[in-house]
Amino acid sequence: MANVDIFQVRTHEAPLLPAPVSTTGAIGWMRQNLFSSVGNTLLTFFGMYLAYSIIMPFIQFAFIDAIWTGDNREACLATDPNTHAGACWAYVKAYLPQFIYGRYPEMERYRVDIVYAMFVLLLVPLLMPSAPQKTLNAILFLVVFPIVAYFLLTGLEIGDFVVFPIVETAQWGGLLVTLVIAVTGIVASLPLGIALALGRRSQMPIIKLVSIIFIEFWRGVPLITVLFMSSVMLPLFLPEGVTFDKLLRVLIGVTLFSSAYMAEVVRGGLQAIPKGQYEGAMALGLRFWPMMYLIILPQALKLVIPGIVNTFIGLFKDTTLVLIVGMFDLLGQIQSSFSDPNWSTPTQGHTGYLFAAIVFFVFCFGMSRYSIFMENKLHTGHKR
Repeated sequence: MANVDIFQVRTHEAPLLPAPVSTTGAIGWMRQNLFSSVGNTLLTFFGMYLAYSIIMPFIQFAFIDAIWTGDNREACLATDPNTHAGACWAYVKAYLPQFIYGRYPEMERYRVDIVYAMFVLLLVPLLMPSAPQKTLNAILFLVVFPIVAYFLLTGLEIGDFVVFPIVETAQWGGLLVTLVIAVTGIVASLPLGIALALGRRSQMPIIKLVSIIFIEFWRGVPLITVLFMSSVMLPLFLPEGVTFDKLLRVLIGVTLFSSAYMAEVVRGGLQAIPKGQYEGAMALGLRFWPMMYLIILPQALKLVIPGIVNTFIGLFKDTTLVLIVGMFDLLGQIQSSFSDPNWSTPTQGHTGYLFAAIVFFVFCFGMSRYSIFMENKLHTGHKR
């Protein structure tokens, strides 16, 4: 009898089977990224050990062994000589008003709170791309808010009528000074940096030379020297009887210093724009400023968002240097609190610096994440 081959013909589609568990989900991701080879496995275990060695002591100090309540240093001292006390958050709680307001009069601190509230209420919709009335919002934030904040913080007296009592800037401190310097420097340095970048690329020799000299001078001088010169040396060169507020001198020095770095960041974006964009704009009959405003600058600034935000973050952290000229920002206020014997403990310094690190991290991380959000929203073919 001849051999007969029997074939099975499927009359319907076979059911779809799920992918193996070892290739999907968390397990698949770990197999592919952490344990794909012997070398990667060893590096993974070494990284886990290193992270455990760093993170666990931090958690132990900051949370598990931390002291959260107390009225003085006795609450933050270790009860057992063989153990170490954790972070003294009771000390931070007691000094929190000074960390936020400095020596601003207690009865007038509501004015600072109003400025904080106005800043948040105007900044948040300005940063939201879908928020309406952008032009009005920008005018309120960039024009109205600085004027109102100035009179609220410094005071306003009309003749014998006192609207807000005068508070000297020498009494300001803590987070208030940090934000005033950082926000003023950020807002003022960006347009000045754009102008300097355009000036450095100008075809007019005088403007180009002045821009180059300005940029290279400020980039070649440390910020500490700038603050020292603006606060200590500048009054020696002024005419007799002419004085400037110390905070104003610091603001001017920080703004000029930051604008030089901002100019180079913006110039990098301008140089990244293809020549055809300039030629296309001129072919449409656009003059220099309409061309820059409508076509070139929007593309250039979009390309250098990471560099701009990086400069902003550096400026925000550099505000701590104002301590050398006698201004007590957040870090300076924390350092001055170490002289209080009522809270003097072995962990006071660690706790104060940890609190400062957390505050600076929150602000800097927020700026970083927002820059990533804007990059993802604005990229149109540039992202790789």
